[in-house]
Amino acid sequence: MQYRHEWKTEISFMDKLLLCQRLDAVCERDPHVGPDGCYHIRSIYFDNPEDVALRDNVVGAPHRQKFRIRYYNGNLSYIQLEKKCKDFALGYKLAANLSVEDTQRIIDGDTDFLLRSSEPLLRDLGEQMLYGLYRARTIVDYTRIPYIYTAGNVRVTLDYDIRTGLWSKDFLNWDSPTIPASDICLLEVKYDNFIPDVIRDAVQLGSRRVGAFSKYAASRMFD
Repeated sequence: MQYRHEWKTEISFMDKLLLCQRLDAVCERDPHVGPDGCYHIRSIYFDNPEDVALRDNVVGAPHRQKFRIRYYNGNLSYIQLEKKCKDFALGYKLAANLSVEDTQRIIDGDTDFLLRSSEPLLRDLGEQMLYGLYRARTIVDYTRIPYIYTAGNVRVTLDYDIRTGLWSKDFLNWDSPTIPASDICLLEVKYDNFIPDVIRDAVQLGSRRVGAFSKYAASRMFD
């Protein structure tokens, strides 16, 4: 697995406009964006009855993990289960493809097929659901402007219009209602071993500081 550096900064709407101007001059947009230069992400996050994933996010635990399922732009032909792991400032992500049918079975709490799967990540989730009582908790929607820079394998994203489905499990219905969870924009920078100076300079915003904003935690404020 490839550990990557990752940092986040909460930014304003005006910061987002400024960063888009700078990044468009030095980076490429992700090739999967639509005509508007963005894509729209829907995720559903998992947690246990003690809200371990939520608490670890809120307190900034140095070692933490979270499971989620996500798809893009309402396209159900490409759904992924993801496990994100964080060790201090470094992180990595594991992913496995899911069918629509298996996605719904997971949301409904069916663990039998997960435990029988030949895919290690699916078995991992099945064990967490069976023994740790993890279940799908909340939908998180947002819009992302993604940039890539080849040197350093850098990915810069600007996320905004963060919304939550509260307790809805209607994950596969793209038209299921959501409400605003946060009015902030979020700058995320991810890279392998180094960040090129041209990117470091492009994302400088003076007094803005690296933080630990969690879209999942923001979506749980309404519980």
